[in-house]
Amino acid sequence: MGDTQEVQHPHETSFTIHMGEPQELQLSKIGNNGVQETNSLESNSFGGPMNESMMSRRKMYYRWFRIAIHSALMLVCGSAAILLGRLYYGKGGKSKWIGTLVQLGGFPILLPYYFISAPKKLTTNNSVHPNQPSVSMLAFIYVSIGLLLALDCYLYSVGLWYLPVSTYSLLCSSQLAFNAFFSYFLNSLKFTPYIVNSLVLLTISSTLLVFQNESSDDSESSKISKKKYVIGFICTVGASAGYGLWLSLTQLVFKKVMKGETFKVILDMIVYTSFVATIVTVVGLFASGEWNGLKNEMNEYEMGKVSYVLILTFAAILWQLFTIGCLGLISEVSSLFSNAIGVLGVPIVPMLAVIFFHDKMHGIKAISMVLAIWGIISYVYQQYIDDTKSENRITSHVPKDSVPLEEVHR
Repeated sequence: MGDTQEVQHPHETSFTIHMGEPQELQLSKIGNNGVQETNSLESNSFGGPMNESMMSRRKMYYRWFRIAIHSALMLVCGSAAILLGRLYYGKGGKSKWIGTLVQLGGFPILLPYYFISAPKKLTTNNSVHPNQPSVSMLAFIYVSIGLLLALDCYLYSVGLWYLPVSTYSLLCSSQLAFNAFFSYFLNSLKFTPYIVNSLVLLTISSTLLVFQNESSDDSESSKISKKKYVIGFICTVGASAGYGLWLSLTQLVFKKVMKGETFKVILDMIVYTSFVATIVTVVGLFASGEWNGLKNEMNEYEMGKVSYVLILTFAAILWQLFTIGCLGLISEVSSLFSNAIGVLGVPIVPMLAVIFFHDKMHGIKAISMVLAIWGIISYVYQQYIDDTKSENRITSHVPKDSVPLEEVHR
């Protein structure tokens, strides 16, 4: 105890091992300049590559926790909002602009949290990027995406109004193909076997539901004129294309323009684009004259006035929570992953309809559900592979000038 051993190395560099009372292992390095530098292995025992590996693993787990939360918001809130929308139209609702406004107008519920969190975010230096976009650029982005969002929601409302549920669901599943198409050009999407397998399974899952519902929709299809069918078909295909474009553009804005993935950035995108889209929808509601019939619609609603207001209110809130989950998945993973989670909700809706509307459950619906889960697991596994490769690249970078403990004992 208290002895000092010197180990000489070439190039006039020596390492001195101090064995003191506190049993602390120290390295003293004397370089060419004659200055002695002492590093404690005890103080650095929690640093270095191993600590970086643990930190990266924690970040990965926390990232997947956020992905799970956003996925749950999309699946639960999206499915519930669709069921409320069906209830609105099924019990006497007729306004397409109200159906559009419900999807967009619930953003004020986010304003309290937005104003509470905004000052904290602004005072953090790490959250401010040196190349922040200008105000004019942000205004152009929010207005453009807001107009696209308003048009897309209206087209979905028209398609749902004119088409049978089976045809509408089949056409909506095409948004995966549109999203992949736009992401290939805008976001440099690379198709791996697991992604292709996921897209195929999710598309087949949605298609199976169409064949299941054909028999129940025959009577409804016979009541639809050919002109309305063509209009609904074109509107739904256009809405699916617009939705895929909206997802890809949003991902592009997050990565290239905003250059940040904080929750405030997501809230900015939701609040400002929804504000623009809501203004457009309100103008359309008054310009079309549908607002004149809203009072009679509410009075004649089968479930009563209170139920009429509650259904629209809760649907608006649920659509905003769905949007938070959607944009959260875009910022965490990609627009295609967000779209895949959304398509997973297609077979979930019939399952919920069995519980709440007492629909019959057939074998095709069960198979569709299994295929959808298989498809999303395939995509999630691809993301797990990407994260594992990224972690391995981080842990493989070991500093060359560090002295392993085995070297000291030699």
